[in-house]
Amino acid sequence: MEIMKGTTVIAAKRNGKLVLGGDGQVTMGNTIVKGNARKIRKIYDGKILVGFSGATADAFTLFERFEGKVKEYGGDLKRSAVELAKDWRTDRILRRLEAMLLVADLKSILLISGTGDVVEPEEDIIAIGSGGSFAYAAAKAYLDATDLSAREVVERSLKIAANICIYTNESIIIEELG
Repeated sequence: MEIMKGTTVIAAKRNGKLVLGGDGQVTMGNTIVKGNARKIRKIYDGKILVGFSGATADAFTLFERFEGKVKEYGGDLKRSAVELAKDWRTDRILRRLEAMLLVADLKSILLISGTGDVVEPEEDIIAIGSGGSFAYAAAKAYLDATDLSAREVVERSLKIAANICIYTNESIIIEELG
């Protein structure tokens, strides 16, 4: 059985608004098996946004672990992310998971990877997944050259990624804070 893969998830902040968006496509090999998957979630009473890419079961496992860390550390996003990254890196079973997480609140956007990385971007944008580079480039251009809202930047960037990346579609789900 082939691993399900592919997606695009992007986060952007502007004017006190944080937006996280993702497409809905799930592929298995060269076949689209679902077009409207929900890869973005609100947790911690709607104060934290989480998006994921990678193998579906792996992503859900990490999402649940992260949510547990957020509860354990009273909503402290950075501490929760670091603790998840430490577990992910040192646990024999978690170490094999193939996924990435974007987590964010109104103060920070973080990327958490299985290599133990917790990355906070210098700018108020970051993207992951197969179309992440395309969406990131588009968002960077929009933020540098327009006055579009964070929501508009995310929507337009995801549509550009969907037109370039075969593992990304235009079935977009967006969550917003602020």
